Amino acid sequence: MTTSFKIAVIGGTGKSGTYLVEELLRRSFSLRLLLRRPHPVMNVETVLGNVTEPDALYRLLSGCDAVVSTLGLGQPPSEPIIFSQSTRHVLQAMQETGIRRYVLTTGLNVDTPGDIKSQATAAGTAWMQRTFPVSTADKQLEYKLLTESSADWTLVRLPLIELTDAAPPVVASLHDCPGDAVSVTSLARFLADQLFDPAYVRQAPFLANA
Repeated sequence: MTTSFKIAVIGGTGKSGTYLVEELLRRSFSLRLLLRRPHPVMNVETVLGNVTEPDALYRLLSGCDAVVSTLGLGQPPSEPIIFSQSTRHVLQAMQETGIRRYVLTTGLNVDTPGDIKSQATAAGTAWMQRTFPVSTADKQLEYKLLTESSADWTLVRLPLIELTDAAPPVVASLHDCPGDAVSVTSLARFLADQLFDPAYVRQAPFLANA
């Protein structure tokens, strides 16, 4: 992959984000990371700011070719409505900077019109709705914002993420989660693949290890 492509990364210092950054660097992409606090990252340009700040996101995206986000609540935890706030501001900055591609992750609890969720996936969704009603509703709102936008987005829905260097094959499905877990290394490779792959543009695939 040519190094002429620059990728804006949100959540790049989180548990799954650090694996994603390593994978993107391995593929020789140029990167720019958004950081809430000063934190030097080797061979990576950084922008200090928050996903709730439109100006910070404009500075992050300006001059980039695509955006990828593994945003979580973080430590200390952000507000549970951080997901829709982030995507609302990212979509605005994408329009202002002319970026089309946006790849991001969410939970398997997000519902889409084409879902045929199994009993296990439906039960997991119901548990999230009961236990984390605010953040679960906010992730659903995030999906709605994406569908109403003109961006070339891919929202990857995930089960349990396992922190391992192993990278077994993955299965993607637009209808139901195909497994109980996904390796963080497999996830990083899949997200990197999606940046320039049209297969799941404007769709929300589930992803799990086979």
